[in-house]
Amino acid sequence: MTKEKISLVVPCYNEEEVLPYFYEEFCKVALDLPEYSLEVIFVNDGSKDRTLEIVKDFAERDQRVKYVSFSRNFGKEAAIYAGFEHADGDYVAMMDADLQDPPALLPQMVKAIKEEGYDSAATRRVTRKGEPPVRSFFARRFYRLMNRISTTEIMDGARDYRLMTRQFKDSIMEMREYNRFSKGIFGWVGFRTKWIEFENVERKAGETKWSFWKLLLYSIEGIIGFSTAPLAIASVLGLIVCCAAFIFLIIILVRTICFGDPVAGWPSMTCIILMLGGIQLFCMGILGMYLSKTYLEAKGRPIYICKETNIKRKGSEI
Repeated sequence: MTKEKISLVVPCYNEEEVLPYFYEEFCKVALDLPEYSLEVIFVNDGSKDRTLEIVKDFAERDQRVKYVSFSRNFGKEAAIYAGFEHADGDYVAMMDADLQDPPALLPQMVKAIKEEGYDSAATRRVTRKGEPPVRSFFARRFYRLMNRISTTEIMDGARDYRLMTRQFKDSIMEMREYNRFSKGIFGWVGFRTKWIEFENVERKAGETKWSFWKLLLYSIEGIIGFSTAPLAIASVLGLIVCCAAFIFLIIILVRTICFGDPVAGWPSMTCIILMLGGIQLFCMGILGMYLSKTYLEAKGRPIYICKETNIKRKGSEI
């Protein structure tokens, strides 16, 4: 009887320090799931260190190890997409190489799908111990904001770490958009998902590649990709300013006609002009962000370009 196959997709960018630890954990999990055939697909996202060299060494010693290497750094979202496209398992899991996504949870995730009938088993952190307080504060505000302005539910503390059925994975692959936000995509496709909670785990080795600025840009990507609320806010803000200007105009006319009170001097006028100019630029910026995303989608560029891989399949470009 042929064993069912689980494909693990692991995006990597300059992870040479942590890869040996991850491979060790992968081997342990494989022993905990003897009734399944496991493979791990490392996606080298244009690393500048020895990441690819180490992965190739794993592949030479272990036929379960596969890899896809990009021509340059395309970002984690592209790496996730590439890994999913090359994964042919009956079940597909996505996890980070830094071991902040505990591989030991995989048997529990398999049980949720096989025995409890879920389409996906996802993970979420219930604590953010070890994370900078400022980052934790803004992360929680982001999840709260997204669930208010978007129809796509995104769980607070959700990780990209999840196991899914082949149908779930295929549904994600149908979304070929260039500007990707996986947390939103996972929620948008639907299906039954079981959430498995765990306490925050710090990196096993190396340093995080996600600075506060990168996380901020990533959150903006998610807001623009799964909500049109900023456009509505810009419209309402413009309407409020117009109404306020009309009211002030009436007040000035009444004061001038009834009391002969001249209009206030230039300082107040300068402040009003600057305020209106700022609001206009703010609204134009919102429109510009949406327009830029549309521009990038219209170009039809590949999500990634594969330079080399040990997975036999047709074509090397998406």
